Amino acid sequence: MTNTAHSLSSIIAIWVSLISNIFLTIMKIIVGYLFHSPVLLADGFHNAGDVVASAAALTSMRFSKRPPDEDHPYGHGKAEVISSALVGLILGAAAIYIAIEAIFAFFEEPHKASVLALITAIISMIWKQALYFYTMRIGRKENSKGLIATAYDHLADVYASLAAVIGIGLGLIGFHFDIPILSYGDPLAGLIVAILVMRLAIHIGKEALDILMEKTVSEERLLAFKQLIEEIPEVKRVDRLRAREHGHYVLVDIRISIPAELTIQQGHDVTSALRNAIKQANPDVGEVLIHVNPWYEEIE
Repeated sequence: MTNTAHSLSSIIAIWVSLISNIFLTIMKIIVGYLFHSPVLLADGFHNAGDVVASAAALTSMRFSKRPPDEDHPYGHGKAEVISSALVGLILGAAAIYIAIEAIFAFFEEPHKASVLALITAIISMIWKQALYFYTMRIGRKENSKGLIATAYDHLADVYASLAAVIGIGLGLIGFHFDIPILSYGDPLAGLIVAILVMRLAIHIGKEALDILMEKTVSEERLLAFKQLIEEIPEVKRVDRLRAREHGHYVLVDIRISIPAELTIQQGHDVTSALRNAIKQANPDVGEVLIHVNPWYEEIE
């Protein structure tokens, strides 16, 4: 599949997410407001935040695919990471809002649970689960941080809708069998949702912050890069190896020692072979920077 096809599938996925979030937001807020469901109403406002997040992801994804230019020689990959961080902030704010609304609901007279609210929550849960699998599959295939963050956002909505289903269901049981304590299942579910969403927000935010702060890739990946370098016969020593994520691609920085008697052309051929080997084995590597040092056998 070409890069253009990759970009197109990402754009389609984020548009599907955006349109779905708009529809679910309207549906949840209207039903939650009319039938006095705190957890469904809070989930609706959470979805409203998702609309903003999806729009931001769409904008950043288009920007991140731009080729390097004079002002951005390493490309625009971190635009997606900024979008991912924004998703984390929105999720965190949504979690706080849901928690506050749920706590206030405990001090109010519980409203009668609605079957329509329950059906709405079930539809949202199934819809969001399908969106999670869809966007995560494409996000991982293209290593799109923005799309993966959007997928996690859908997963948070699955948790929220599941809690809403349980909470509203308990409320219906409570009113039907006259068990007053179950009538507070709705706000209790909202509080549980807030905790789950906040945990997810912290996870997404930490991952985005690590990339923005130039955190190195895992030790396993560095070891895999080192093994590829050592397979090149002319490389006598790996003096330095660094790699970091730059949005949807990885930048690798290498310093190696090769025999001093090699010509400039031979040194160029060595670095080209090394660069090609790393890129072929790692499709997500966007750039390999190689510095060559002279190696003297007698000194060694």
